[in-house]
Amino acid sequence: MKKSVSVGTSEAVVMGRSAMCEALDRIADAIVENHKDDAMMALVGIRTGGIHLARRLVSTMQERFAREVPIGTLDINLYRDDLVGRARQPVLRTTDIPFDVTDRNIVLVDDVLFTGRTIRAAMDGVMDLGRPARIQLAILVDRGHRELPIAADFVGRELVTTEKQMVKVRLQEEGHLTDAVIITS
Repeated sequence: MKKSVSVGTSEAVVMGRSAMCEALDRIADAIVENHKDDAMMALVGIRTGGIHLARRLVSTMQERFAREVPIGTLDINLYRDDLVGRARQPVLRTTDIPFDVTDRNIVLVDDVLFTGRTIRAAMDGVMDLGRPARIQLAILVDRGHRELPIAADFVGRELVTTEKQMVKVRLQEEGHLTDAVIITS
């Protein structure tokens, strides 16, 4: 008879609250620098973590640069390429983009960039709403291991991970006690 061995997972905090704030400040600075006189720039946060980060970026831009920036939220569930073969139907949430994306410079915002499939789905979702002049990508954490040729324009931090490790962004807006980026293995 074989014994089952329980293997625990280990967690490591790789970014705490202050490091996340500094990374978001750098991203906000870079976006503003890249779009100095761009009245057609808007941020679109990808559900769920990307929405909270997009709101923080817009708040920073408004506070530090006296810059009004339109913001929207995007649900990508219908655009995912992994729906076939899933036992459960995806939970659909609202997409709320209260501006015309046509001819706008859209900055997609998400928490972690991994395979690139979420971003591909997000681009499909935006393109269904119109034809932006340009789409850029702002990411808090880029962990590598792309399956698609997607690269971020604005990155808070690059992490070296294995494909099996998980990178989780914990945000207070989602009920966590404090902000943190965690690697589990």
